[in-house]
Amino acid sequence: MGSGAETMMTKWIPGAVSATFKKMPLSADEVIGLLSSCGLKAVEWSENVHVQPDDPDGAALLREKTEKAGLRVAAYGSYFRLGEHEQPLPAFARSLRSAKALGAPLIRVWAGTHASAEVGEEEFARLSEEAALIAGAAACEQIKVAFEWHKNTLTDTNPSALRLLNRANHPNLYALWQPTVALTPRERIQGIAMLGNRLLNVHVYSWPDGKRGPLNAAEWQYYLDAAADIGGEHCALLEFVMGDTVEQFRADAGVLLDLLESGEYDG
Repeated sequence: MGSGAETMMTKWIPGAVSATFKKMPLSADEVIGLLSSCGLKAVEWSENVHVQPDDPDGAALLREKTEKAGLRVAAYGSYFRLGEHEQPLPAFARSLRSAKALGAPLIRVWAGTHASAEVGEEEFARLSEEAALIAGAAACEQIKVAFEWHKNTLTDTNPSALRLLNRANHPNLYALWQPTVALTPRERIQGIAMLGNRLLNVHVYSWPDGKRGPLNAAEWQYYLDAAADIGGEHCALLEFVMGDTVEQFRADAGVLLDLLESGEYDG
């Protein structure tokens, strides 16, 4: 079970990814109201959904509303991808400006546009160099860079993700973990162990048989126990609600809160 001194080392703050509400659809104000009413404490604001790149004024206003409601900004969920831009720094800077104004401690980026098995050595080296480049730019703003843990990118397998982090070799590169359906439960746990303190936040959902389902507390206890000794505070952010309904989101939020409280994960 998720209890005991070792588990207490890692504190998980419950929240949600705002892209979850894109299809419902909910405005930023409605997202804030819903999260507050559910007892959640953090939000990853998603680019092109509730916050725009290169819009520091809009991002600053959203930060003010978020903090006034008693929520923390967990992350800025950008859609910047390695390898998409001939000049990556100016493109990345557009997202970084909004992330800074939002008060985001980290900015989510995507590790390329192809599955790792399709990427040759030369391209892998180039993408690794680009990763280090944007990590340095974000470090100047005291913002961490975290790769989305996702299929069809260089983080689609544990070995490829580790290779990217090691090849880029920058202290400001991290990862956002999620239970990618292409990986087995054993591989997922291995990925958590592999990342260690390079794991920042997690995206929380359950996809039995590759399809959205209600949040499974037993499954997530398994993952959180595996991350028990990372240490520090991290956000557990709900995403991919079955049916894209507010009712299911409320149910999933209740499951997450019960899990964190019963397991003494909640900081």
